[in-house]
Amino acid sequence: MALKFEIHGKVARPVAAVFNAVADPKELSSYFTTGGASGPLREAATVTWDFADFPGAFPVKVTKLVPNERIEIEWAAGEGGYDTHVVMTFEAVDANTTLVKISESGWRDSARSQEDSYRNCFGWSQMLCCLKVWAEHRINLRQGFF
Repeated sequence: MALKFEIHGKVARPVAAVFNAVADPKELSSYFTTGGASGPLREAATVTWDFADFPGAFPVKVTKLVPNERIEIEWAAGEGGYDTHVVMTFEAVDANTTLVKISESGWRDSARSQEDSYRNCFGWSQMLCCLKVWAEHRINLRQGFF
């Protein structure tokens, strides 16, 4: 069984603003990487993301980036020894609404990997909710959450 998931949601902001809220480290650190993001997402770059609820910087390798359309990253699977693949797409529904899709795949077929995939699905779902509220209202939902 291939372990993978996809989530999606609409953000009531133009594509460029929503994409920037993910790619720009200051923006991302304002609502998601509560411990900080080390740099902007750029193709072939490796940055680190740090989370207050999971201390310790996570290396994030940007494998593909198409401005205002797509970000692909790889990062270490929870059990270690290999990476999973994350794809984020940004699609204009209209001039002021963006459909964001986030998928992750590449886990090994094991009980530990299944647990890790569920945990990451929760994390990305929370990220998308936080992105929406930050982009639309400048409120950090993660503040004080953990």
